[in-house]
Amino acid sequence: MRRFLPLSFILAIGLIGCTDSADTMTTDQTTPEMTAPEITTASYFEISTTLGNMIIRLYDETPGHRDNFRKLVSAGFYDGTAFHRVIADFMVQGGDPYSKDESRENDGTGGPGYTIDAEIVPTIKHKRGALAAARQPDQINPKKASSGSQFYIVHAAEGTPFLDGEYSVFGELVEGFEVLDFIATTSTPRTLGQRVRYPSLTDNPIDRVEVTIKPLPDYVPAPSE
Repeated sequence: MRRFLPLSFILAIGLIGCTDSADTMTTDQTTPEMTAPEITTASYFEISTTLGNMIIRLYDETPGHRDNFRKLVSAGFYDGTAFHRVIADFMVQGGDPYSKDESRENDGTGGPGYTIDAEIVPTIKHKRGALAAARQPDQINPKKASSGSQFYIVHAAEGTPFLDGEYSVFGELVEGFEVLDFIATTSTPRTLGQRVRYPSLTDNPIDRVEVTIKPLPDYVPAPSE
């Protein structure tokens, strides 16, 4: 039987994190910012993982997040990172440069050293496959500014409407929903009932799910049925 996290539990831990700084959506501690000679203008990107590939589309309605994602991908910022937090029927989270190293204790605390102004569009919802920016909690981030690099993809079949208006959704998954399922349901200490020393390890996959992201400038989506 599939196990569902109670909504009250999810909200109690501050969505994708808890009060422990290593387990919040991000603390955006400074890491060296990478540069690239040319920044892509693509709207579609392939997220290649050890469990398969997914394709996402960025929204023009959130230009700040769109352009930042393009810049980071062009610089190779995400290559070698991992999905460091996965909760089935909720979301999968990645984009932390600290997830590249051997230590998992600092996963979820890294970023490029800056945040992005919130771009919360009322008509863009947290549907299944929604791509959204992680952020620090309201207590220290009342303007809901987004992490400079960390993102999450909604796995819940009915979406996560209780997050609408709280986080900036800046894209969506268009291909690879079965891969999203694989990532979201991979084993973690929580699903195996294992005790961990650091809260940040609770939902960190036992088997590392490594990521590489590349632009798809020539991608043409399949026509809608």
